Parts: sequence; structure tokens; C-alpha cells
Amino acid sequence: MGIRIRRKLNCYIVILLLTDLIAGCTGIPSIHDPDALAEYQQANDPAEPINRVVFQINRGVDALLLKPAAHGYRALPLLARDIVHNFLINMSEPLVLLHDLLQGEFRRAGETAIRFTTNTALGFFGVGDVASAGLDIHHHDEDMGQTLAVWAVREGPYIVLPLFGPSNTRDAIGRLVDCFLDPISLVMPIPTAASLGKMGMSGIDYLERHLDMLEDLERTSLDYYVSLRTLYRQHRAAEISNGRRHMGEDELRYDSAIFGDIYKEDR
Repeated sequence: MGIRIRRKLNCYIVILLLTDLIAGCTGIPSIHDPDALAEYQQANDPAEPINRVVFQINRGVDALLLKPAAHGYRALPLLARDIVHNFLINMSEPLVLLHDLLQGEFRRAGETAIRFTTNTALGFFGVGDVASAGLDIHHHDEDMGQTLAVWAVREGPYIVLPLFGPSNTRDAIGRLVDCFLDPISLVMPIPTAASLGKMGMSGIDYLERHLDMLEDLERTSLDYYVSLRTLYRQHRAAEISNGRRHMGEDELRYDSAIFGDIYKEDR
């Protein structure tokens, strides 16, 4: 088990290093073209040519596998999908609690602890969201990427990960760390299978819930790649600030529709 984990870690690090190397080798606009240079710096996407290739591959995987799976999942009754969603959210609460504590968000940590114990005990291991309905304590997302941001670690260049999609160096490293920190995976008899199963089912559940808005955004965007890159950054900035970052009406309309009611839950 230890050898397999080390191999996965080494592969992941190599991918990130290659991404940074490619980013460093891409052309930077001349200082004699200040407008192009400013746009380049604002995008923070030095590996854009490579990222776009990965983005197109991901879209192909979406079309062939993930979207059909999401549509098939949508065929289940709404109650069944809500039960699966609630159970997955409850499984994520221990990791959220850990990051609440690491970020010094002790009030939110207390709320997360109450959510987990209440929904586990009274909601039949989380299939019912008793904490939201009865206590008005809603779920919020936390992860290692957000914790690193609170610790003042810079985000690094924008990257598109195979299968996982939009990210940056900080969030990509945070995602890997979370695979090892997740308390649910640590207590399962087959931790790798449990982590992958949870990740896969969460992805299908997430995609099904936002499928219509994502397809609408893809249909109406002049450049779907740029639209997702912008929305990803807005979403992450709002998560890191716990929903307190000011956003314009158009930003909120798309971001809240695609990424869920995080603003309502975080306030």
C-alpha cells in the first residue's frame, strides 16, 4: 500500500512540475505591448495552449462518459438523488471540520460538528439533512486549497487537470493532500477504493445538479474555456472569503447557479 501511495504521489508531483515547466516555456508578450502583457498577467494562464488541449480532452470524456452517467443518474426519483447527495455531503463533513479548525474558523467548526453529529445520529448516517431543516445549519465547503490560501500561499498559475478540470497549482496540491487527510477514507477498510468511489459519485451528483446551467453556459459563451476559467476563479475567491467577496450581479447569477447556493449557506 505504501509503495503504491508513494508512486501516485511521485506521479502527481511530476505532472505539476511538468505543467510549471511548460508554463515557463510559453511565450510571454513583449513589454512593448502593455495591453497584451496586462491581459496575460490577469489571466495567469501561462500554459494556456496545453490547458486548452486538456480542456478539449475533458470535454470529450464528458460527452462520452460523464454526461451520459449524469443523465442516467437524473432518471432516478428526486428523493433518491437527494438521499445520495445528503449522504455524500455528510461524508465530507469531517474533512470540512478539519479545515475549519486549521483556518481558525472555530464558530464554523462548531456548526460543522453539530451538522455531522446531528445528521449521522438523527438523519440515519446522513441520508436526511436534519441539521438544515431543523437547526438551520447549512453545509459549507472547505478544502486544503482554501486552507493554504488562508495561510497566504499563492495560488500559482491556472491549470486544467485531466478529468478534474479547472484548478491552479495550490488547489491541485491541496486536492492531493485531502486524499490523505480525509478521515472517512482513513477509517474505511479499503481507503483507496473508498476515496475513489466517493470522489466519483460526488462528481456525478455534482454534474447532474448543474448540468442544465453548464450546458447553457457552453451554448451561450463566445469562449467556453475562458468563461469556465473566470467562473472558477470567482467561485474559489468566494469560497476562500466564505462568501464575503463582493461580486457583480452577472457574476452572482452564473456562479451561484453553477456552483450552488454557497453564498446563502456561508452567510
